[in-house]
Amino acid sequence: MAPSSPIPAVSFRGVERHFGSVRAVDGVDLDIAPGEFFAMLGPSGSGKTTCLRLIAGFEQPTAGHIEIFGETVEGMPAYRRPVNTVFQDYALFPHLNILDNVCYGLMVRGIGKDERYRQGREALALVKLAGMETRKPGQLSGGQRQRVALARALVVRPKVLLLDEPLGALDLKLREEMQGELKSLQRSLGLSFVFVTHDQGEALSMADRVAVFNDGRIVQVASPEDIYERPATRFVADFVGSSNVIEPALTKAWIGVDKPASLRPEKIDLLADGAGAAGGVVVAGTITQVLYHGAVNRVEVTTDGGGRLLAAVPASSPVRPAQGAPVRIAFARDALHVMEGA
Repeated sequence: MAPSSPIPAVSFRGVERHFGSVRAVDGVDLDIAPGEFFAMLGPSGSGKTTCLRLIAGFEQPTAGHIEIFGETVEGMPAYRRPVNTVFQDYALFPHLNILDNVCYGLMVRGIGKDERYRQGREALALVKLAGMETRKPGQLSGGQRQRVALARALVVRPKVLLLDEPLGALDLKLREEMQGELKSLQRSLGLSFVFVTHDQGEALSMADRVAVFNDGRIVQVASPEDIYERPATRFVADFVGSSNVIEPALTKAWIGVDKPASLRPEKIDLLADGAGAAGGVVVAGTITQVLYHGAVNRVEVTTDGGGRLLAAVPASSPVRPAQGAPVRIAFARDALHVMEGA
């Protein structure tokens, strides 16, 4: 007899959340595995944050069923759920020192001072803030305040940690550093992390799986690689990274398939005069724009067939793109990902 599958950390079945006539969440089915780093990705108003709030207990479903580790949670108040949330604004108490901020949840639970301070110091050490216990939030950098918020959420030992765009207030360099730290922390703890973001780079770099939301629904759930390389729909191809969405007529002309397709800019090569592309698709066109991006040039090409493609050309390429110049581009047939979805 085959072993049974583990109980999902979070399970949604037919979940809806309405605000008047607005369906913020519209029939979501979802399983998040124990120990998984799961990202909910989508534009503003897509339903991802409402789903997070439904897990946390800040919202209740209009319809459908939600379980956390097999326990039904519809109607269960937030404080009884085995989850905790890290918010974008950190929500630290400015008048309390760092240790008391971290220990606040333990104090509310009636844990004695010595024990809660012991656990608080352990949590601060976990996020690399040992020795800063007596500082106030205003004396810390943005990244340090983010770590305090993490420690405060982790110290109560939730089964699921919810992160609501927690890196959104940080500058780019610090945000990238924190991405690596969050992923390392999640691996070491083995907790289920549910991370809400509108930033594709964050989702792709950290998550084990990504759910892409649009109009209150999930349009694709897959690994970051599958989301990027094999988008299920035009929306996913457009939203996740840069992609050329090829209309069915051009797809048919190039590979004989009358369906829309996705072609990532880095899959396109500019051919030097006289060069061939064995086994690939070669298309003639004219360069209509060149944008310098340091390591790459973003080159827009209008093809002779009427399509417009964006190519990411390494700055080291022997072909020097120039606006208005004729050009031949090439790409492998399997680089053109045919999409079944609308």
